[in-house]
Amino acid sequence: MKKQTFLSFSVLLLATQLSFTSAQVKQDEQLNPIVQNFVTEVQNNSQLEVMAHQLLDGIGPRLIGTPEMLAANKWTAEKMKSWGVEAELQQFGTWKGWQRGTTHVDMVYPRVKSLVATQLAWSPTTKKPIEVEVVTLPNVSTKAEFDRWLPTAKGKIVLMAQYQNIGRSDEQIKEFATPELYEKLKAEKAKAGKDFREFVKNIGYDNTTLPEALEKAGVAGIALSNWTGIMGANRIFGAKTQKIPMFDIELEDYGMLYRLAESGAKPRIEVDTQSKVLPEAPSFNTVGIIKGKEKPEEYVILSAHLDSWDGAQGATDNGTGVITMLETIRILKKYYPNNKRTIIVGLWGSEEQGLNGSRGFVSDHPEIMKGVQAVFNQDNGTGRVVEISGQGFVNSYDYIGRWLSAAPKSVRDQIKTSFPGMPGGGGSDHASFVAAGVPGFSLSSLNWGYFGTTWHTTKDTYDKIVFDEVKNNVILTATLAYMASEDPEFTNREKRVLPTNEKGETVQWPEQKEPIRSSKDFK
Repeated sequence: MKKQTFLSFSVLLLATQLSFTSAQVKQDEQLNPIVQNFVTEVQNNSQLEVMAHQLLDGIGPRLIGTPEMLAANKWTAEKMKSWGVEAELQQFGTWKGWQRGTTHVDMVYPRVKSLVATQLAWSPTTKKPIEVEVVTLPNVSTKAEFDRWLPTAKGKIVLMAQYQNIGRSDEQIKEFATPELYEKLKAEKAKAGKDFREFVKNIGYDNTTLPEALEKAGVAGIALSNWTGIMGANRIFGAKTQKIPMFDIELEDYGMLYRLAESGAKPRIEVDTQSKVLPEAPSFNTVGIIKGKEKPEEYVILSAHLDSWDGAQGATDNGTGVITMLETIRILKKYYPNNKRTIIVGLWGSEEQGLNGSRGFVSDHPEIMKGVQAVFNQDNGTGRVVEISGQGFVNSYDYIGRWLSAAPKSVRDQIKTSFPGMPGGGGSDHASFVAAGVPGFSLSSLNWGYFGTTWHTTKDTYDKIVFDEVKNNVILTATLAYMASEDPEFTNREKRVLPTNEKGETVQWPEQKEPIRSSKDFK
């Protein structure tokens, strides 16, 4: 496409986006003047696309312990400083240092085909290309049988994941199959999953100890296919090996290798995974702060985790949350200069390994925790916020209701609230605060295929962001932060009486946990 055509298209697209966003806020709606400034700024001067490009295309994925994560910490701090917001990196621990390199996997026998593969996070390198035979796990039912098989796998690549007989999504099958065929295929899929889980259990291993056993037996490498159920999307987590590569092969290529190996064709692949093991790396949160003018020892916290898994760019998990909070603090600094309470932006590290950054912040700053008015956390994808729970705080209905009422009607009408709700026990960083008895609220959004397509997958990229939805969330978050800061009352922290579970036992409030401060303690 010619440059002139591309620019014309870009201008047209931007105009369309602005028109769409403007249409969401009725012109005759009487908003608080400061909130109206937020809306106008988001509509006419959004920095979201630029920040997303710089963070996701420029820096890329942000695996804890990598130079890219440190670069993201520094970039977010400098970005806030450029707006006049104080910002710093606060260390909460260390992590094993590693940097991803290239992954090349090709089938070389019985024919030649380049395969779609990605080495897992922290995978050891091959140093140089290796050509080896591919084998499947044996058809055995006891640990003794499996252990007798192990020596035969020495020097080979083992396909360790479950074979998927059908590579179509459940939605496709349901749409096109007859009801009878749909039920048949669904039952077969459920049985295959159950059989594989029972196989792993019967041979005496699990997803952590099985790779360890294979490595000890001298295999050349381990291949997985962690398929999401959506065509083309695989999840990428961490390697469980110390010296041999672990990598993921997309469903279609993995299935081909599996069938060839099972039929006795003895397929061979060439594997070249390049990565660097680096020195132990410090783990940081990026923390920005605008001091309060009247109540500096009371705090409103804007929360999002900065780290990601690194199979793609970490766009919806959690680049969208990061740019939401950055854009929010930018417009608060610009249009709310006399903030009553101190406003903090916390961009947390190592959320993916157990909320470690936010747990570290909670543990390291008891003086802040006693003065927190509210925490607003955004984590689950690109969609507009549609749900806010009271997280088990008895009076959350009163103050969340007041704050939410100041948002544009088109924004607040999308949101379902539940009060007092149940306390979040994990899953995202608001839970770190809730466990400490601090009012932390998740701004839960429409998933836009989040859990199937983008969550921890090879497809979590810039193009999955719907910026009009993110703009909606900036307006909401800025409004909530402004109202929470202005509220004459300090939020009540009374906890609800929790119900009983299916065993008749009273559910307990989540326990505050210390972070994992070193990868040496991570399993």
